Amino acid sequence: MSCFLLLVQHEAHSGLLLSPPGELTASTQEEPLSYSPVLSWSKDTEAVYYEIEFFTAKPLMLSSTSDSDDAIFRSYAIFQNHYNPPLEKFASIYLGKQPLYWRVRAMDFNGNPCTPFSELAELWTSAEVEPQKAPVPLTNYNSGRGSVLLYPVYHWIPLSSVTGGYEIELYAGNPDTQRDAVLLDTLHSDVAEFYDPNPRYNDRDLYWRVRGLDQEGNASTRWSLPTRIRTAPADNWQVAVLGDSISHGGGHYSYGPEDFEFSWLASLDFDVINLSESGDTVQMTLNRFDRDVVPFHPQYLLIMTGTNSLRAGEEPEVVIESLKEMQRRCRQHGIRPILLTLPAVNPDNIQHVFKEETADDWYDRFSKVNAFIRTQVHIDVAAAFDCPERVLPTVYALDGLHPDVMGKRLMGRAVNAAWPQAKAQADKEWENDHGRENP
Repeated sequence: MSCFLLLVQHEAHSGLLLSPPGELTASTQEEPLSYSPVLSWSKDTEAVYYEIEFFTAKPLMLSSTSDSDDAIFRSYAIFQNHYNPPLEKFASIYLGKQPLYWRVRAMDFNGNPCTPFSELAELWTSAEVEPQKAPVPLTNYNSGRGSVLLYPVYHWIPLSSVTGGYEIELYAGNPDTQRDAVLLDTLHSDVAEFYDPNPRYNDRDLYWRVRGLDQEGNASTRWSLPTRIRTAPADNWQVAVLGDSISHGGGHYSYGPEDFEFSWLASLDFDVINLSESGDTVQMTLNRFDRDVVPFHPQYLLIMTGTNSLRAGEEPEVVIESLKEMQRRCRQHGIRPILLTLPAVNPDNIQHVFKEETADDWYDRFSKVNAFIRTQVHIDVAAAFDCPERVLPTVYALDGLHPDVMGKRLMGRAVNAAWPQAKAQADKEWENDHGRENP
């Protein structure tokens, strides 16, 4: 197994072994794009970011593995598989007259290519095509398992013309179609992503929209189309997940909870609502229990929290007492708690990516907490990871903390496999406690 991990880890960072981006946005002389188009390509979950190059003509000699001196414009650090190039700044004399050419490749965290460049794609433009006038939302909540979050992350395609950040509005009801839509909040972000710090639930559908601002804070684009989010206690969720960023979602440095490939909940065989919040310590999870869990009153609550506390040096006894208190509150409210063990971390990778120290004795701290969890009604997701050196191998988590796609799938499969037994144990525990209370 160790040899396999080394092979996969090498493959994940070798431009010779991964395929280049495909499905590039197409355009022709008969079907051109605007002077401010959105270009897209296939999403690569092994990429941390992308590099893109533009040309005025097809170079005679063009390497697929290195930058070209013939490029008239190059952009690095594109953190999504979409890009709105500032064509009027670097190619204005060519717009509407001749095609440009562009290509893109995926890059790893250290700035090395992890794929070759794509094939050159033609970019035909026309002044008759309306330019992109509003950001394009990328979130797709309520689209399948693992896609209902209490703490949403708003994500959109940024526009190159925006200089002053973005304004987000959140409504109960659709502001474009419903006169009684109520503005709940106005938020601001400097980048094209925003982690909402507040729990967002309502028995009415919520909608969010975003627009760009200039440097004076005035609107510089139109509002995007409103995007729906439904997180409603009235939907009678039977199973909920409570935890930190490992359950909230995201990984591989540049992917967030809105990228559902990076959510272990997406691999489950049953429906769940995600009540997790990124950044939680065990005390933070406990402190928001009454506010965030009780309104949904799930029948079962999967709890996995404490990683951030333990790696920062918190005593295992503090984490264990907090977990016990969450169990107590569950039972108080008629909820069946199921604890999840904490996967290992990789301190060197955490330091490399986040520049954060990890307690020297983190492994012993994790082991004490996991030993307690294994005496309770639990699911052992930590056992899903093969850790020959006691640390989480890079193949599972680039940043040493948040499992990537393969790691999240292992977690989901572990929960699926243990679910019937864990559910039955939680039911039995509930019946025994209920029987003692009502002799």
